[in-house]
Amino acid sequence: MAWCWCRWRRWRRWCRWRRVLLCVCTPCISLALLLVYIMLFLAMHSLSAVYNQENVHFVASGTLRNESFAKTFWNLNMHGDAIWNHLQLTIDRQFNPILRPKNITRGFEDGTFYEQGFSEVTDVKRKVSQLPQQMQEFVSSMQKRDYATVLQPDGACGAGAEQEKEPPLLLMAIKSTESHFKNRQAIRQTWGRAGWVAGQKWNSRDGGYVRRVFLLGKEDTEELGVDSSEFLQMESKRYGDILQWDFRDIFFNLTLKDVLFWSWFSRSCSRTRFVFKGDDDVFVNTPVMLTYLKDQLKKPQAHKTMEDFMVGDVIAAASPKRDNKSKYFIPDSFYKGLYPMYAGGGGVVYSGLLAKRLHNMSKRVNLFPIDDVYVGMCMFWLNTHPVHHPAFLTFDFPIKEEVELCSYHTILLVHKRSPHQVVQLWANMKKTKAQCWDVPLRETDKKKTQL
Repeated sequence: MAWCWCRWRRWRRWCRWRRVLLCVCTPCISLALLLVYIMLFLAMHSLSAVYNQENVHFVASGTLRNESFAKTFWNLNMHGDAIWNHLQLTIDRQFNPILRPKNITRGFEDGTFYEQGFSEVTDVKRKVSQLPQQMQEFVSSMQKRDYATVLQPDGACGAGAEQEKEPPLLLMAIKSTESHFKNRQAIRQTWGRAGWVAGQKWNSRDGGYVRRVFLLGKEDTEELGVDSSEFLQMESKRYGDILQWDFRDIFFNLTLKDVLFWSWFSRSCSRTRFVFKGDDDVFVNTPVMLTYLKDQLKKPQAHKTMEDFMVGDVIAAASPKRDNKSKYFIPDSFYKGLYPMYAGGGGVVYSGLLAKRLHNMSKRVNLFPIDDVYVGMCMFWLNTHPVHHPAFLTFDFPIKEEVELCSYHTILLVHKRSPHQVVQLWANMKKTKAQCWDVPLRETDKKKTQL
């Protein structure tokens, strides 16, 4: 009995202390858990804010659709000796929101992160000296983007109608040069007319307001043989559609036209729904283009898909040209790996929302000497890609298809055509409109299918 009595007293004492411990410790434990929860919430919210600021997606290599490009692009050991890859990887690591969340926005506006990338690649000067002369000149100005504007349209977002009753549906942004006056005139008189343009279906709801702007640099007066600046000023005053910057208008600087255009568009074209960006030697079926774009806006969840909308003649898994006689020659000492998926530069259409996202993303992607490939790189960083449409014929019609009566009514774009051909084609389109108004867009692409 004595032994049982002792055990009973110890049990009562233990129960009493347990109640005391529970009363004292439970609030402390609860408070500690609450603090941990708050800290985790704030950390996740902070990281989410970083992502949402630029709408950037960071994905592990090898998980995207173009897996081979993701792996080859991010592998430093594989491509660390290529100048562009090394410079870009340095920038990516410096401004990675996971590794350095506090540095994600620093250096975007003043361009200091480009200089930082060059400074961290210690042997870049030795590698550059071994490149061809044209490539050396490109690398020497790779980090420069603050070029002055020489000429710009008087009205907001290019030449257009004075009395627009709704936001512009399409801005025609056409890459041209000072000497290509005939090309610009042919476009102004045909597929690039500004103002209200009727669509394919001939009714008041089909069509939209169109704006127009030509993108130019400055040509070398000695190479051109004449100083065309005064004439270009007269042209700009007459038509109000010239946007010119103070940089050399050469092939490797075409990327600057995209980057500077995106910046200008973000400031001047807040309400424009779509952008056509193309060369001045293409033919565009504008009425059908407007109908096609209006149909895209009617699709379910269009307000979401417009953030990534880009359509054209898509080229996937392309390799850099290693032939030094090619216009597109890229030495393997400058860039290694496959190109990302991109739309052919002859002509591409993307949304105004995407143009602004490309502007933000381009601030953290080093310039590349081939403009359409660079746009594909920016799209890759946005974790999206252009969509192929067989009505974009950047490599012309298949054999015998062009001679068909309604062939030009089934396309959105064809490359390449002279100013005289553009005027003739536009006139023929008008003549055959009644016969071909209801033909559908090209739906098959034999060349792409074979590939």
